[in-house]
Amino acid sequence: MRLFPHAVCNAARAAWRESFPLGGRDPARWFPGHMAKGLKKMQSSLKLVDCIIEVHDARIPLSGRNPLFQETLGLKPHLLVLNKMDLADLREQKKILQHLEGEGLKNVIFTNCVKDENIRQIIPTVTELIESSYRYHRGENLEYCIMVIGIPNVGKSSLINSIRRLHLRKGKASRVGGQPGVTRAVMSRIQVCERPLVFLLDTPGVLAPRIESVEMGLKLALCGTVLDHLVGEETMADYLLYTLNRHQLFGYVQHYGLDSACDDVESVLKRVALKLGKTQKVKVLTGTGNVNIMQPNYAAAAGHFLRAFRSGLLGPVMLDRDVLACCVDR
Repeated sequence: MRLFPHAVCNAARAAWRESFPLGGRDPARWFPGHMAKGLKKMQSSLKLVDCIIEVHDARIPLSGRNPLFQETLGLKPHLLVLNKMDLADLREQKKILQHLEGEGLKNVIFTNCVKDENIRQIIPTVTELIESSYRYHRGENLEYCIMVIGIPNVGKSSLINSIRRLHLRKGKASRVGGQPGVTRAVMSRIQVCERPLVFLLDTPGVLAPRIESVEMGLKLALCGTVLDHLVGEETMADYLLYTLNRHQLFGYVQHYGLDSACDDVESVLKRVALKLGKTQKVKVLTGTGNVNIMQPNYAAAAGHFLRAFRSGLLGPVMLDRDVLACCVDR
């Protein structure tokens, strides 16, 4: 996004934080841990499944995927769908695909379920994967069953509804929501296509049993894989501000009509709160008794800042730029 000239000058002069203080934070407290029940139910449904579609957030294409999916769900044909591509800065898409291919993931599709972008590629890709699989012995049964898996809130149900809308011209079959944990059980089969006859199984989001690092935990939290209050909205807003400034993404300055970019989260949230009229009464004890004063509502401003990021109002963002840079350096 373009900035006002004086904001560009201030941003160019500013010295942004080179690292984010991670000490004293324990991501194990933020995440529900290994969702063993959901994974067991997926395993029990495997015999009915011809192919796995794993959905993940395109803003973190190299972080936070559950390694147990590959271990637990076996040798079924596998397609990785990187959803929410409209919210991701994909200028380095080629590097992302090269890195994933190095991990053995050759079948990757970027999608945007809101606008059904690239959704038409999915059914032809999975049918080809199934039919070229050495375990494919179908006989006369000409239907396909595909399990949709992923961590919470990456758009699994939205993807199912998008495929169904495109191929059957029908409405929602799976509940969707902007909060993690909307799908709580492995559902019955949902028809999404007539020719070929394709059924999908929606599943609950399953996180890895252990989050590798605090920073990965913060990235996952920014993408909405856990409830915000578990991490703290002001902590998440600070990490978001650190990331945007470090990558010279100053869309928040224009979005909130700020004078310039700034790396101090308290100062930014104060200005955001005042711009939005988010204030609260606070009692202060003085020498003459209690006095009510108006203060900026930092928590409300942090929540607004996070929602603006998640809806793309601050511009497209790639949260894994640091991981990509490490891949190039090797």
